[in-house]
Amino acid sequence: MDIKSLTKAEEQIMQILWNLQEGTVKEVIGNFNDSKPAYTTVATVLSVLEKKGFVKHRKIGNTKLFTPEVSKADYTKVQFGSLLRNYFNGSFPKMASFFARENDLDIADLENIMKQAEKEMKQDHNKNE
Repeated sequence: MDIKSLTKAEEQIMQILWNLQEGTVKEVIGNFNDSKPAYTTVATVLSVLEKKGFVKHRKIGNTKLFTPEVSKADYTKVQFGSLLRNYFNGSFPKMASFFARENDLDIADLENIMKQAEKEMKQDHNKNE
């Protein structure tokens, strides 16, 4: 899967679209928490996202309705894999210990993270059988 990285602005818009599942430029703007970006800015970013293959649109009258083409799970998987490779030499334990140190996690929190990871790995393994 060849998924490109997103800029911060593109990722903000994708986060909104992933939550909405589909939306118009106006609906995307309406879901910004802080100051609302200009209509033309959001329309331009959506156009770039479409060229990158992250979204597609269909027309309803004169309005474009955008839907994600890349799932949040797929994007997260690629980004997480890149983070793991580029910063932790592919080592999940190194990343977990860094995360634990930086966030001042106690042993119980770390054990919960490891149990959750193990549970999800088993679920993935069972799906692939």
